[in-house]
Amino acid sequence: MTADSSRWLTVPDLVELLGVSPGRIHRLLEDHSLLGVRRDKVLVVPEEFLRDGEPLHELRGTLILLADNGFSDDEAMEWMLSVDDMLGTSPIDALRQGRKAEVRRVAQAMAF
Repeated sequence: MTADSSRWLTVPDLVELLGVSPGRIHRLLEDHSLLGVRRDKVLVVPEEFLRDGEPLHELRGTLILLADNGFSDDEAMEWMLSVDDMLGTSPIDALRQGRKAEVRRVAQAMAF
């Protein structure tokens, strides 16, 4: 199954929504506050990674954990947006529900 988002946001979309410069968007991607992938050669971020006009705070630590465990950006995106059997929902939905510790336990277990 291919992971999908309700809406994919481009860098210009993010600049408008977050009210920051394109350079700031790229720094958010570099420091794992956001995760983007290329679709049709355009860098996009799922709308679900934002809340109240800013990156979801719980996302950064989870993305760092996935990167430290060897996940590529594409693999991390796939996992974040796909339903995980252990969580009963997608990891991003679980994070949005306040289940950060549970999501990170599942992510850590996948490394073994």
